[in-house]
Amino acid sequence: MKTSKGQKGQAEAQERRNTEREALEEEHHSGIAKGGLESVTVRMLPPTIPFHGFLFFAVLRFLTPQIRFAPTSKKKKKRKGFFGVTMLWVLRFSGFFSAAMVMIILSPSLQSFPPAEAIRSSHLDHYLRLPVQMPQANSENRFFFRRSSAFRNADECGSNQKGISGETSICDPSLVHVAITLDIEYLRGSVAAVHSILQHSSCPESIFFHFLVSETNLESLVQSTFPNLKFKVYYFDPKRVKNLISTSVRQALQQPLNYARNYLADLLVSCVERVIYLDSDLVVVDDISKLWSTSLGSRTIGAPEYCHANFTKYFTAAFWSNRRFSATFARRKSCYFNTGVMVMDLVKWRIGGYTKRIERWMEIQKSDRIYELGSLPPFLLVFAGHVAPIEHRWNQHGLGGDNIKGSCRDLHPGPVSLLHWSGSGKPWLRLDSKRPCPLDALWAPYDLYGHSLNHT
Repeated sequence: MKTSKGQKGQAEAQERRNTEREALEEEHHSGIAKGGLESVTVRMLPPTIPFHGFLFFAVLRFLTPQIRFAPTSKKKKKRKGFFGVTMLWVLRFSGFFSAAMVMIILSPSLQSFPPAEAIRSSHLDHYLRLPVQMPQANSENRFFFRRSSAFRNADECGSNQKGISGETSICDPSLVHVAITLDIEYLRGSVAAVHSILQHSSCPESIFFHFLVSETNLESLVQSTFPNLKFKVYYFDPKRVKNLISTSVRQALQQPLNYARNYLADLLVSCVERVIYLDSDLVVVDDISKLWSTSLGSRTIGAPEYCHANFTKYFTAAFWSNRRFSATFARRKSCYFNTGVMVMDLVKWRIGGYTKRIERWMEIQKSDRIYELGSLPPFLLVFAGHVAPIEHRWNQHGLGGDNIKGSCRDLHPGPVSLLHWSGSGKPWLRLDSKRPCPLDALWAPYDLYGHSLNHT
């Protein structure tokens, strides 16, 4: 009898321990699930509304039932399980009712936080461009540039033709026309490029800039940074190429504005017969009038060519294995050229319908995947082998490294008139991160970016 009581006591003690262990394990797993959700969601909520976050989790806890398996061996355990579950749902209902009432009362304050702000993670803002979260009217407020010095023409430059308003006419045949894109992510580079061109030109007042934009509020920023600049802004609608762009090895190469160069002949006024197109990640260290005076002969575009480069790597195996595609280069000496520096005859471009030809290859790319890069391959398909050669000094490209790592690189042998940070590494980003490449110091003197207090 004594032994029977002892065994019964041990069994009851063991059962209590098992029940307690199950409860602890259940609470542990519930805590992990809840903690995981909280750790993710806390980063998404603004730090200024912790009480709203608390209410969110209270509702979440109500909507996420904790499943318990009641013991089936004893009726007593069943009664306990039923009672515990019933009390649990009563408590949850009361908690949910209280939370709902408080949220209704505080609904005006909840509405004061834009949804975009509530889901944006601050550590991603440096890497992701989220235009829908930032009103266009405030885009330029992200940047403050110092006002550039005034650059005047030398005596030998002569005077420009004046229009009715007293301003230089865009159709003046003595002007040098330069086209550059103005993109929020590359705006600092574009401003530095313009600054370098003006600083090294003997006739800076004879240069007319054509800025291609996808955001319409950048004109005042250009005007305040370069008060005496002759320029015109052209809006490029991203919808024009939205259905033509395919994925690329680097996201920046997929931006619609990267394809605006294809439409210069359509965008610029018809009296502009020739233009120099320049990327935003370069600086000119020579008089750009020398590049402007390059003879194109019978060609439509001119650019520095690199015939020693492995031309086949710019297209996929599917391209080279398809005779219909690879025959494109069969009867021409095709050489690689970089489209970040080009002299373009817009009259010949319009006559030849080259925009449509480029678009046709972009359509083929969407269905057959014949290349991996962005806007370059269609230009190679249309123009390689038909390019007027320009001295290599006018495009010391590749200073931004490759499209993945953006590692440091040296200059090509020979004289230099233009430094081009093509590739994924941009000098302003590397300088700001305190990890610049040696040649980034050559870009820094043209940087006008500065704090608002220094903006005059």
